[in-house]
Amino acid sequence: MQTSDFDFDLFVIGGGSGGVRAARMAAQRGARVALAEVAEMGGTCVNLGCIPKKLYSYAAHFAESFEESHGFGWVGEAPKLNWETLKINRAREISRLNGIYVQLLKSAGVQTITGWATLVDAHTVAVDGQHYSAKNILIATGGKPSIPEFPGCEHAISSNEMFDLSPFPQRLLVVGGGYIACEFASIFNGLGSKVTQLYRGHQVLRGFDDDVRAFIASEMVKTGVTLHLNTDVAAIDRSGTELQVRLLDGSHITVDAVLYATGRVPLVEGLGLEAAGVKQNAAGAIQVNDRYQTSVPSIYALGDVTARMQLTPVALGEAMVVVDQLFGPAEGKQARSMSYDFIPTAVFTHPNIGTVGFSQADASEKFGKISVYRSDFKSLKHTLSGSTERTLMKLVVEDATDRVVGLHMVGPDAGEVVQGFAVAMKAGATKAIFDSTIGIHPTMAEEFVTMREAVSM
Repeated sequence: MQTSDFDFDLFVIGGGSGGVRAARMAAQRGARVALAEVAEMGGTCVNLGCIPKKLYSYAAHFAESFEESHGFGWVGEAPKLNWETLKINRAREISRLNGIYVQLLKSAGVQTITGWATLVDAHTVAVDGQHYSAKNILIATGGKPSIPEFPGCEHAISSNEMFDLSPFPQRLLVVGGGYIACEFASIFNGLGSKVTQLYRGHQVLRGFDDDVRAFIASEMVKTGVTLHLNTDVAAIDRSGTELQVRLLDGSHITVDAVLYATGRVPLVEGLGLEAAGVKQNAAGAIQVNDRYQTSVPSIYALGDVTARMQLTPVALGEAMVVVDQLFGPAEGKQARSMSYDFIPTAVFTHPNIGTVGFSQADASEKFGKISVYRSDFKSLKHTLSGSTERTLMKLVVEDATDRVVGLHMVGPDAGEVVQGFAVAMKAGATKAIFDSTIGIHPTMAEEFVTMREAVSM
């Protein structure tokens, strides 16, 4: 078939970050583009993830800030949280962002279709009984929280429900040890809930640097989170408005809400993948090649639905690669490629985590001989605030090349600090370059360019 024989050059399924970016950029290149979305525009990040979570993280920091202000001469009682006001203001901001996404698509000339899209074949999509043909189809439906089956699992909630809980949970149990679990434990602890976090592993944040894992666990406990490791939920029973949670060791915890943050799965159910011949892996994720093509050459997939690296900026980067491949790069630009090396990430625990590159263990395995630089200190702010919070900063260096291959921070605004250093590491900065860089004083970030002595290995 000729391109003109199709209704569209590109049909995008999913209005999250990756899908919207691909649709907009393709349309701006002159392609005829449609995008189908069944919910609000913006996907998980805007509606139920990064944005509302960061807003609630900001809110949660105020309680400690009010307390710390006394050391700087401020007097008086701290104000109290109005949970309903926070929810209303968050919802208003998310609605504003939804509108921006809709307008961006409209301005680019993308036809938006409201409804659930299903693949019919390699070039056809059905939405509410209406069929649309497209030369290429892009699946960008993201993922969703997964709650395992166990006695009383119907009483547990996922991260999707956390932003509009009613009433505010005075006692909250968070089950899980990943970044979502740790973030919500920190946030609701800061907002005033009595938080217990439960994880079946030996330490939270599996996959992160071991020093970072131990350090943040200690800091979270200091702020008031009760952390139980090497255990799990056996059953949940409701008793009036309370939940009785029985653990595997036979002990009980009484709470008002149970958040299960034990993982996310690709959102593929009902997409018609089997009918179209699109292959999935054992976990349900859509399999793609290095061009983001599925087993059906005309169908592409990107972002969380492929479960490669579940980060919004990664989905945005993948979207640009797909658009450049299908419709050519923007005028005067080269076609984009996607590298998964040295992707910076942040975890909005209290305090924050920022990390880029390899953990100490992974670097040792990959590069052999390495040197590690580590600093653990109380920040200048807390010399007066009265807080016991400490900051961790760590560099991992490959000895053979002197290249900095891992950079990790636990402390205030860690994500903001690490983003800048990620540029240097992507460019191949060596420890010698770090050492020759003048620091900004007094800042915490300067510690990364003043660490001179490697710790004993």
